Amino acid sequence: MPAVRRDAAVPPVPAGERGATRIADRVVAKIAAQAAREALRTAALSAPTDAHATVTVHRRDGQRHFGEARVRVAVELGYPSDIGTQCRAVRRQVAERVWALASMEVPHVAVDVERLHSPLLDTTDRGRVR
Repeated sequence: MPAVRRDAAVPPVPAGERGATRIADRVVAKIAAQAAREALRTAALSAPTDAHATVTVHRRDGQRHFGEARVRVAVELGYPSDIGTQCRAVRRQVAERVWALASMEVPHVAVDVERLHSPLLDTTDRGRVR
């Protein structure tokens, strides 16, 4: 393979004229959903969940990072449990993982609890729950 020769007379392309890397919203949504599952699994706070996320990304020009993402994550949680603690763990993990993997700030993570799972209600016997 021949070596690439760079002519000394040609100056490098200024940063503002080079291409830019853009991370698709759906990629950020997948990162956020996986981070929510990780938060619930690692804290052993809940049974495995099928978390999913929607993301709105606001891009800013001239910044070192790739913008700002507003994330909404929907989760299913075990019950009875400390729902507030689980939601805080999800918020923190989502913000950290999106920053680490996509270089996007996440100032707001909304956690929607879609369903609560109770072992008392998982039986085929539909008797009274006390």
